[in-house]
Formats: sequence, structure tokens, C-alpha cells
Amino acid sequence: MSEEVFSPARIADAGLDDWRQLAGPIRARFLPRSFTDAAAFVSRTSELPGAVTHPPEVLLAGGQVIITLTSIDAGGVTASEIDLAREISAIAADVGLPADTTHLIQAEFALNTSASDRVSPFYAALLDGVPAGIHSNGDLVDPSGQVNTLLWWQEPKTDSRFPLPDSVVDQRWHLDVWVSHDEAEGRIAAAISAGGRLVSDAAAPSYWVLEDPDGNRACVCAPMIV
Repeated sequence: MSEEVFSPARIADAGLDDWRQLAGPIRARFLPRSFTDAAAFVSRTSELPGAVTHPPEVLLAGGQVIITLTSIDAGGVTASEIDLAREISAIAADVGLPADTTHLIQAEFALNTSASDRVSPFYAALLDGVPAGIHSNGDLVDPSGQVNTLLWWQEPKTDSRFPLPDSVVDQRWHLDVWVSHDEAEGRIAAAISAGGRLVSDAAAPSYWVLEDPDGNRACVCAPMIV
């Protein structure tokens, strides 16, 4: 039997100072002094019993160790991931690796289509992808982890709970940028300062719709903790 999946509010209340939830999983970013330190940290992490039963996703790049935790079987974050996150943070503290919760991000691309069954095989072949089973209309993920972005299909809506003004461009693709709940406003402000504009905050604090200088739209998304 799968473990109970924690809600975003419950994850936020778990006291994981080094970790933030994004589009489902929790993620932490540790800053080692060298690649040797990074490798030693990951080696100690791999010896944790929880890492054997629930293997984390680990990325070593650019002077950082980024660890992502989620349960594939349960479809979200469970008590096992919460416990493993605490143990990983304890190891990081023991070896002197600081955590930096800024710049944590997860990106998804959505294609606006009413024919997901028709287009999905094409993109599966193009990306060598497999279904992720997250979005109701279908999605794809790279099982090798090289393309660290989810691709999903969005049904055109005519009766949205949060209607938007008509777009000035014919846009079929849009980008969803997932950040932690405490980073969303800063990311929005940065995008606006870089020439974008806020189209709608009607769905906040779940997501905000932004527009680039050419009128292409993207969403900043955050887990709902209230």
C-alpha cells in the first residue's frame, strides 16, 4: 500500500529549512567547496537506509549539489521523503555544506491542443519520452533525466475559472515556471523589471500569468500552502 501523500501545507509545516516544494517534489540546493566535498557528501547520503528504498535524484553541477525527493509509487511527497530530507540536511550540516533555497526552479512546457492522443506519439518519439502520469490530458518525461522538463497537453478552455484577456499573439506553447512559495513574488518582480508585464493574478497564490514584451505568455507557479 502506498504511503499518504503530504499536502503542500503539511510539507511547509514540517520544518525543512533547507528544502522547498516545487511542482510536487521537494528540492534542496547545497553548496560544497569542491567536487571532492560534493562527491563525499553524496556518498554519505547514499548510505542512508531511506536513500536505498526511495532513491533521490541528485545533480552535481556548477559547484552545487541539487537533491530532489518524491515518491513515484505514491505520486508525491510522503513521510519517507520528509524523514530522508531531514537526514540529508543533518549530513550537510555535519560536513559544513550550506544550503541555499534561492534559485530553486522546476519548468514545464504545455502545448495547447484538443488532440493530445494524436500529437503525443510524435513528441514521445522526438524526445524519447514516456508518460509521466501527472496531468489528466497526458504528459511526457525523459526517463534518462537529460531533459529535466515535463511536457504536457492543455485542453483549450472556453469557461475557465480565471478568464484572461485575449492575447495579441497566436500562442500554442506556454512555459510554467515553478518556484517555492517564498520566491514567487521576487521572480515575478524580476520578470516585470526585465520588460514583462502582469496579465493576471486572479489565481494567485497558485499561479500568476505574465507576458513578455512580444505578448507571449508564461506562468509563475507555486505550491498552495494555505
